[in-house]
Amino acid sequence: MSFAAADPTCGAGLQADLLTLAAHGCHPLTVVTALTVQDTVGVEELQSLEPGWVADQARALLEDMPVAAFKLGLLGSVETISVIAEVLCDYPDTPVVLDPVLASGRGDVFADEETIAALVELLLPLTDVLTPNSLEARRLAQELGGATPVDLSECARRLVNAGCGHVLVTGTHEPGARVVNTLYGSHGPVRQDDWQRLPGSYHGSGCTLASAIAANLAWGQPLDAAVRTAQQYTWQCLAQGFRPGMGQYLPNRLWRASAPAVDAAERADVRIC
Repeated sequence: MSFAAADPTCGAGLQADLLTLAAHGCHPLTVVTALTVQDTVGVEELQSLEPGWVADQARALLEDMPVAAFKLGLLGSVETISVIAEVLCDYPDTPVVLDPVLASGRGDVFADEETIAALVELLLPLTDVLTPNSLEARRLAQELGGATPVDLSECARRLVNAGCGHVLVTGTHEPGARVVNTLYGSHGPVRQDDWQRLPGSYHGSGCTLASAIAANLAWGQPLDAAVRTAQQYTWQCLAQGFRPGMGQYLPNRLWRASAPAVDAAERADVRIC
């Protein structure tokens, strides 16, 4: 079950989660938290749904069908975070993957100070895997400790101490020829993976990674394997991404169904409908 905002480009948000989960053989359930007006360049408007509507969507589905994993994305407001936390508390044995969407790739801000504080206080203790990029990790860690730590391991330590089971900090925004992603647990680093840095800017890479982890956990993979295979899938989505508009590239989440596979420099031929 994905809680996220709707993205009309299908590059990020609820639609990105749906595509990723379906590509992993899962049947996605979707709970809309907000509506957006956006294109591949950026977000122009965001309208959060009334929190009661969010809770009612989730409760209706959960009373009808079993859910193997929860994935959280852009949640919209303090009130929405509160009602989602209430829902998750009723399913303590179902894994929760949280992608803390605080801003768009262009820098459009999605979460104010109160929203970030609510996310940290109410959702981190319910989260099995948090998937922040390095900018998000530092911002969330600042909420927990005052000063903004430069060291990402210190960020992860604060987030785990706040109740989060594991933190996968992605290094796309850090310098270097390789992108280094590190999974942290209660005793420090669990695994570290580095990937070739791809050219271009991508819309929805974080949504893809978090949804892939949730899908792997839903299928019963151990956490370490779920994180590793989700990274492999996401890298291929980006390597075979395409640029349908004037802004960012979109990940090709259906690359497994595309034949033949293409080189990272060669973009997939995708029809828009």
